[in-house]
Amino acid sequence: KTLLNVLLIVLEAEAPGYGNLATGRTVTQSSTFGTWVGEQAIDFNPGFIQPSSSCSSTTAQTNPWWRVDLHYIYRVSSVVITNRLDCCPERINGAEIRIGNSLENNGNNNPICAVISSIPAGVSSTYIYSRFLTLCEVEVYGEGNLATGRTVTQSSTFGTWVGEQAIDLNPSFIQPSSSCSSTDIQTNPWWRVDLHYIYRVSSVVITNRLDCCPERINGAEIRIGNSLENNGNNNPICAVISSIPAGVSSTYICNDMDGRYVNLFLPGDSRFLTLCEVEVYGEVTVLARSILNMVENCRTAAFCSFLFS
Repeated sequence: KTLLNVLLIVLEAEAPGYGNLATGRTVTQSSTFGTWVGEQAIDFNPGFIQPSSSCSSTTAQTNPWWRVDLHYIYRVSSVVITNRLDCCPERINGAEIRIGNSLENNGNNNPICAVISSIPAGVSSTYIYSRFLTLCEVEVYGEGNLATGRTVTQSSTFGTWVGEQAIDLNPSFIQPSSSCSSTDIQTNPWWRVDLHYIYRVSSVVITNRLDCCPERINGAEIRIGNSLENNGNNNPICAVISSIPAGVSSTYICNDMDGRYVNLFLPGDSRFLTLCEVEVYGEVTVLARSILNMVENCRTAAFCSFLFS
């Protein structure tokens, strides 16, 4: 039999800000056939023209397996598997999708989500004795970091330390200038991410720089709300950061504060605000979900014109 397991768990994507949680995560497989490495199953390229350059495959073996570590615990909704187009689609038959938190038996003892009976060549199937395990794309969907890909603004920029580098999923401890954000030295520096929708924010995770001066973050305020008054820095406070050790990610609980804007505001004179990663977690509000559902269900030009006039 073949085993496909997802280490940790996933939640259904109901609004923008939810995406493929497998992207950029850590992949392991039981063996590798030639250049068909495991990471090629999560590269957004099904590789139908040249599958060897973008599909993963184990060698011929007993009970081959492939695993992605999502790095956090998620609530599962769906897993999408794309089968190869060029040949032998039957190799996937009987593969088990297993999801859980254990690495016992390489994660293959975790509970079964689904058993793949078959997938036609080149087809993507959503799921919840083959001697090869060949995958042309694996996608895992759920509620993830709401800050990813959103619009960032900061009060000033030190050199190339642009604001977007705080949400690039790369804390870059080796070369922070290439992946951390920083304002210039100034009075009351700030950084803001626009989530584009109103979310109920449960927590914010801040990663401090490793190479030097971790004390620069001390006293920063995490503010969440819907106002851009004073660049969003008048919104309610979720937490005040007393300190974060160098290279550490600290989580701040925001108790389901509603807001579109998440600010880091550092009061004081001659201050730098340096952020190596900002992650925002939560869920879409009932109001925002209702609006999104109305947009989704909007079918006629007349109705849409009335709705948005």
